[in-house]
Amino acid sequence: MKQEFRIKNLELRIKERGQALITLLFFVLISLTITSGAIIIIIANSISVSKLQEGALAYYAAESGVENALLRLLRDPNYGQPGGETLTIDTSTAVITVTKSGNTATVVTVGQNGNFKRTVQAQMTYNNGYYTFSNWKEL
Repeated sequence: MKQEFRIKNLELRIKERGQALITLLFFVLISLTITSGAIIIIIANSISVSKLQEGALAYYAAESGVENALLRLLRDPNYGQPGGETLTIDTSTAVITVTKSGNTATVVTVGQNGNFKRTVQAQMTYNNGYYTFSNWKEL
């Protein structure tokens, strides 16, 4: 009788250990799932921020190109004729195009950084010895 009791007691302990192992594996699986989800979200956010930064750098390059062209037009009214200019700023480039019509000059600049392109346009009008800047916008 004592042996049967010991054997049953041992079997009961082994079953309890198995239940603890199953419970542990269940919690480890849940923890891995939550951790994997968090890592995926962090990677997606990192990629998104990187793309946003590249787009902003392309926009700033386009803005710099417009400012450069308008400044050069103030100094030399024949600037940009014919063709235009390419301005390099660190890893970005700005392709500047100037078109004139009478007293009005239109500057269109395409800023590019990586695969991102942004276009900015501005107009400069000459009247009675004064230059007026207008229609500064992103296309």
